[in-house]
Amino acid sequence: MAPVPPALLLRRATVVDTRDGALSRDTDVLVQDGVITAVGPELAEPDGAEVVDAEGRYVVPGYNDMHAHPLGRGGDVDAAHALMLAHGITGYRQMSGDLDLLRARASGSLRFPEAAPALLALPGPLLTMLNTGTADEATAAVREQVRAGADFVKSAAMTKERFFDAQAEALRLGVPIVGHLPAGIDVLKASALGMKSIEHFGAGLGVLACCSTDEHSIQRASGARQRLSLPKVRLPFMDRVVNAVMRRVVLNPVALNKSEDVDILDHAVRTYDEGRTRELAERFAADGTWHVPTLIRQRTSKLCDDPAFADDPDLRYMSPATVRTWKGAATKFRKRFTPEQRATFAASHRLEYDMARVFDRAGVRMLVGTDSSGAVWVVPGAALHDEIDLLAQAGLGPLRLLQMLTLSAAELLGTTDTMGTVEPGKIADLVLLDADPVESAAHLHGVGGVVRAGRYYGASDLTALKDRLATARRVD
Repeated sequence: MAPVPPALLLRRATVVDTRDGALSRDTDVLVQDGVITAVGPELAEPDGAEVVDAEGRYVVPGYNDMHAHPLGRGGDVDAAHALMLAHGITGYRQMSGDLDLLRARASGSLRFPEAAPALLALPGPLLTMLNTGTADEATAAVREQVRAGADFVKSAAMTKERFFDAQAEALRLGVPIVGHLPAGIDVLKASALGMKSIEHFGAGLGVLACCSTDEHSIQRASGARQRLSLPKVRLPFMDRVVNAVMRRVVLNPVALNKSEDVDILDHAVRTYDEGRTRELAERFAADGTWHVPTLIRQRTSKLCDDPAFADDPDLRYMSPATVRTWKGAATKFRKRFTPEQRATFAASHRLEYDMARVFDRAGVRMLVGTDSSGAVWVVPGAALHDEIDLLAQAGLGPLRLLQMLTLSAAELLGTTDTMGTVEPGKIADLVLLDADPVESAAHLHGVGGVVRAGRYYGASDLTALKDRLATARRVD
């Protein structure tokens, strides 16, 4: 267990209220035993406290990546955690898990380095056609995860029938179901029945199909395509086959599309209607269904061969083997799809910005997520800032983005008593920004310091974290 850091006093900061963007200038923040104990002007300095001059800095709660995979994909967990913390991420929702991870957490044996964000939520194994082949299997899979302590269950690659079986059991047990939308599903039914959050606009066609003036024929065609791919028998080696497929899905799910799938997507793009999108958004808002757009993941998947990705300076933080894999994925993407098909992917991605804007204006609750680690061209930590820029490009304002990074994450998790605002009693996970984040979304990038569980990392510490990783990568 990491030693408890000494008391920390941030002097003369400007504290940002994430509820309304109000600024409290010349304000001190006192942290003891990893918790904020006082916020106000000219607080008394405890004996032995670390004092940080925060004049000119804006203090906000720590950022949260609400769709991330640093655990369980065979990557460098410590490096991913360090990169996340160095970019202001103090917490994340792990979006894939297994029973071993759940048991390790329950026993207290799941430990991370000191310089790591907090694991905020963890599911069990993804729900796929392999473990939800029948209604009984779907409900049994959910029950097993809940018994092991899963915070939620995640739909990844299911049929629409089995999705509703799993959803019913999860709701009966009081555990949220989140994730991807099965092909051909009645999205509004899933929302109305209590799907907690939809990731990547549903993945695949997902929500885009519902924004079409020809929704029903698109959904029928999409559902039929999925049924054609269902395994007819359960073979002894099927687990290995599915794991190999899932690795390809993680890298770039778009690359698995066949010509027929691209044709259906093209039809959805050509029949997109903003009015239908607005009606859909209003239903999501009324149902309380959250969305995590992960525009950066959509962009790197659908524009995989964009040469700009290979020139990203943040690639210096990734292992040479990972970079080679990503470059190979881009080459295969360009060879696999015609220029017209790649144009369809790009057009569908452009519509996702419109969907994000319409959802925002309709009051749909949204969160910031990246789908790191393992996704092609998605660098842990840095990708969160890419996502901020893309959401701002879609038309979301700076206060809204700040809330999505902080308060909204706490609201989804039901943890507003411990996180989401800078107030006494909250866990001391904080970001110190160089400029007013309510004034401009660009100011959310100016991370000049991080407090994680009461321990302060100044700008030089954060730079050193990144530099050490970049140096290690050069000698890999």
